[in-house]
Amino acid sequence: MSPELIGLIGVLVFLGLMCLRIPIAYAMLITGLAGFGILVSPSAAYTMATTEIYSTFSSYSLSVIPMFIWMGFIAYYSGVGSSLYGFAYKLVGHKRGGLAIATQAACAIFGAICGSNTATAATMGTIALPEMKKYKYDDSLSCASVAAGGALGVLIPPSVIFIVYGIASGQSIGKLFIAGIIPGILLTLLYMATIYIEVTIKPSLGPAGPRFSWRDRIAGLKDGILEVIITFCISLGGLFIGWFTPTEAGAVGACSILLVTVIRRRLSWKGFRKSLMDTTRTAAMIMLMVAGAVVFGRFIAVSRLPFALADWASSLALPGFAIMAVILLIYLILGCFIDALALILLTTLFSYCVLFSIAETSS
Repeated sequence: MSPELIGLIGVLVFLGLMCLRIPIAYAMLITGLAGFGILVSPSAAYTMATTEIYSTFSSYSLSVIPMFIWMGFIAYYSGVGSSLYGFAYKLVGHKRGGLAIATQAACAIFGAICGSNTATAATMGTIALPEMKKYKYDDSLSCASVAAGGALGVLIPPSVIFIVYGIASGQSIGKLFIAGIIPGILLTLLYMATIYIEVTIKPSLGPAGPRFSWRDRIAGLKDGILEVIITFCISLGGLFIGWFTPTEAGAVGACSILLVTVIRRRLSWKGFRKSLMDTTRTAAMIMLMVAGAVVFGRFIAVSRLPFALADWASSLALPGFAIMAVILLIYLILGCFIDALALILLTTLFSYCVLFSIAETSS
């Protein structure tokens, strides 16, 4: 059996393990370890896996992940998210679809201090969904607005996915953060416009809520926005200017929001403990996923499957837009089954193997 065929079987086995509801990190580790052992030797596979797992969990560059995640969970348990939603609700809640539009605004602002899109979706889901149900919003619009708004945390810095992608691909995390600001704002505005168009066509989707006075709106501006401004300016402002490295920016951001919420007496001891526990769980999951992707990538590399794909891709005389369309279609299909972080890790490592193979073939 050729190495390329073993690599292809390994990919199918990995997809099969996912269909059996095995966690993605374990599926990548099992497939990568077994495939590497078949192609090289069991002892080499054991050595490779232990080395990669240790290097992943001891990596200083990955220590930025728990810092930005902790920043988001502190904001979650201190009630900053509910304050942001309250401000956006008072501002546009009186319009048709206003609560759904407020959800997008609150998610975008909360994403500026939260590195986890999971924490963003969880925060806004617990706050926005009961309010929209109270004012008889259609369930499809309510759930879709929360799900779409939670995804804004992927683009608006700080973003854990940007951090992991930057580490995996060797790109500047600071430049990735800067590159995500304008697309994140544009996507937020597009979500708002889509909601407005939908409720204009079908008003029953999102009835109008009560109108608040400007005094109430200004009062809502003071509550919760202060933490966001301080954290964003100190942490990401220092990173963009060049004062901090990404790891230092994450630590400074977590420290600043912790101090602000403690001084303003918004974070309880119970919330502090829960933020630490949730951060530990999320960071461990992400790091194990990174380690699994690296082990799986080693197996794919020794199988020479990327070289076969590189030869096949080089033989196709396709224009650039057609190649981009195929890539987007692949992401669309796989995104229906695989978590965003795992998908980015897999495709980044796989594409690097393919690009390296094309470079070697052409040289």
